[in-house]
Amino acid sequence: MHLEESDPVDPATVLNWQDGSTLRWTARPEEVDAAFGRGEPLVGVAVIALALNHADADVILPRVGRALEAKDPEIRRQGVIALAHVARLHRTVDRRCLDLLRGCPRGNEADDDLWSFVAHRRLPWWLWRHHLTERLTWLLRDRWRS
Repeated sequence: MHLEESDPVDPATVLNWQDGSTLRWTARPEEVDAAFGRGEPLVGVAVIALALNHADADVILPRVGRALEAKDPEIRRQGVIALAHVARLHRTVDRRCLDLLRGCPRGNEADDDLWSFVAHRRLPWWLWRHHLTERLTWLLRDRWRS
C-alpha cells in the first residue's frame, strides 16, 4: 500500500524498533507481546510506554512481569520503572510483579511508588520492612540531629 502525501500517518501505528523514537506512543499490548516474541532489545521501553498509555492495569501488569523476569538487566530495570508508573497511575499491583520485584535491589522506583500509591495492606512484609527501616533511620538519625 502506498501512502499519498495527504494521508495522515499516526505515529502510534508506525513503531520504530531500531532507535525507539516512536515507542513512547505504544498503547497496544499485542505490539509489546510481539516485541517480546521477536526478542526486541527495546521491549522494555515499550513496556514503560504501555504503562503510561494504556488504561487497564490488568492488561499492563503481565507485560511488566515479563520485563521483570527478562535475562537482560536493562529490560528488568525498565520493568521496575514500568511497575512504578502502574503503581502511580493505577494504584495497583499484582502478586507476580511483587514476587519478581522482591529479587531486585531495594530502594528502586517501584518500591517507593508502590509504598506511596498502593494501599499498604496490599503490600508484602518485605516492602513494609524496607520502608519502616528507612523511616526509623530517618527519625533516629536525621530528624533528631537538627
